[in-house]
Amino acid sequence: MTRFPYDQFAKDYLKELLQPLGEVETSRKVPAEIREVDVYFVPSLQSGNDTIKLGLLGKFAAEPALIEPFRNAATITEIRSCMNKLFDIFAEVKRQNKGDKNRITESDLPRLWIFSPTASKSILDGFRTQLDEDNWGIGVHFLGDYLRTAIVAIHQLPCKEETLWLRILGKGRVQQQAIDELEALSQNNPLRSKAIDLLLNLKTTLEFNQNIDEEDRDLIMRLSPIYEQKLAAVKQEGIQEGIQEGIQEGIQEGIQAERRNVIENLLRVRFGSLDTELRVIIEPLLVLSPEEFTPLLLELSRDELLNRFL
Repeated sequence: MTRFPYDQFAKDYLKELLQPLGEVETSRKVPAEIREVDVYFVPSLQSGNDTIKLGLLGKFAAEPALIEPFRNAATITEIRSCMNKLFDIFAEVKRQNKGDKNRITESDLPRLWIFSPTASKSILDGFRTQLDEDNWGIGVHFLGDYLRTAIVAIHQLPCKEETLWLRILGKGRVQQQAIDELEALSQNNPLRSKAIDLLLNLKTTLEFNQNIDEEDRDLIMRLSPIYEQKLAAVKQEGIQEGIQEGIQEGIQEGIQAERRNVIENLLRVRFGSLDTELRVIIEPLLVLSPEEFTPLLLELSRDELLNRFL
């Protein structure tokens, strides 16, 4: 899968799941140089039972965490780069607490979780990782205690609900199986709804991307029936509301909400996030048809878009 759409999906997905448990910051700047941590998480005191709903991911969220998800297997260089960012954060925490009488303990420091769809034996051996099956099960490989780093080999995780929210970030058959399990959850499950919405955003983004591979196409095909069901549900909901307020108005609201979702997602993919200026141009873009606004969002620069619609 092309990297940037997946990166944005992974950040949005983890933010949505972890937000009820504490403070989540995506694309956190590391002060040592211009680098970013994909997801920086600090648990709240009230997270409690919510961590249980997320299974193994919730267990990771029981302490401060840096999370670096990869679409393709993390390389030696990428793992080292993640660890460098972790050590920069350690230094930042130390600076912020300088002069504090309460000494910083190991538990005050975040732990780095590297989510890799696969991890070879040579990679795991090269970093001298060890399993702790009694406490963490299979697939979570820890480096030395003082390194506060673990490589999560998603393809090794057992297929059970406890690992579902991590396997959604896998690839190939692992991700397909996780989507099957996600779809089978109760429709009243709020996590199910959030995850499916973000996966459908990813599907839309990939469809507008010209550089997709076979895996991208397989994922689009797998998500297409879910998209059709979602669209039918939106239209039906609009029709039901329209019985009282006017059927055509209800349908239009459903279509408009879906169109807004597409525009916001394309802006995030192009520019990383939706700031105040970009949010302002969403309304004038909604006046256009998908055939009109899609090439504009894919081809025009930020400045060109702002000049045209502000």
